[in-house]
Amino acid sequence: MSKVGTIESLWRYPVKSMRGEEIDQAFMGFGGVYGDRLYAFTSDAAEAAFPWLTGREQRKMVLYTPRFRHPDRAKLPPNMTEAIGSDPALTPLYGSEEGLALDIETPDGAVLAIDDPALHDHLNEGIGRKHGLTLQRSDRAMTDCRPLSLCSLATVNQLAAESRRAIDKRQFRANTYLDLEGGKGFAENDFIGKRLKIGEQAVVTVLERDPRCAMITLNPDSAERDPAILTHVSKVHEGYTGVYAAVLVEGVMKSGDKVELLD
Repeated sequence: MSKVGTIESLWRYPVKSMRGEEIDQAFMGFGGVYGDRLYAFTSDAAEAAFPWLTGREQRKMVLYTPRFRHPDRAKLPPNMTEAIGSDPALTPLYGSEEGLALDIETPDGAVLAIDDPALHDHLNEGIGRKHGLTLQRSDRAMTDCRPLSLCSLATVNQLAAESRRAIDKRQFRANTYLDLEGGKGFAENDFIGKRLKIGEQAVVTVLERDPRCAMITLNPDSAERDPAILTHVSKVHEGYTGVYAAVLVEGVMKSGDKVELLD
């Protein structure tokens, strides 16, 4: 087992395509990071294979800020200590709907409950095609592909240097940003097919590179698009940035935790 880096920061995105929140610790379960992509909106105008309304269609979604109504109850599973401390360790309970209730601050400053129909009208503003929206909730993170995404800071810095664009790491919407030893961009690709221990207990297996879409072109503070970023990733890096992983051993990870290669 060898140390390959540390966690630079942890993020979760309570509503798919809306603004993320940086957190100091996260429970990493088989279904993803606790509270990540907990809610999403499906659209009757979307294709069956990808039924979501996202920033691809409504770029201003990245400016909507989800806030847990009970932030202390939303940090970790309610029985986490007892569950993972048992022998053998057990999968903790997911929080109740009330415990994980969300309010959404819109770009114009209005605050609406996640299930308020008025939010649908806000999300339809400024897009050409009207979307009939349905709110979905899932204890499994409603990610595009795999439950956990990782990206190194060196990769983001390399892309910025190569493309000569101002790039914010938040554009890649990863759960875990890594500060890897050696400072080599795209070094996380070397972990594909291998296991990583993150923190004191959690273990993941890195499955594949993360295929990128128009979401990475959106400035997280203005929602302005810069298509050149995706063009560069597509031409130079085959459309991939960062990696996807699956959880083998559940556990808590914290900002600053060491990341160790097990294989």
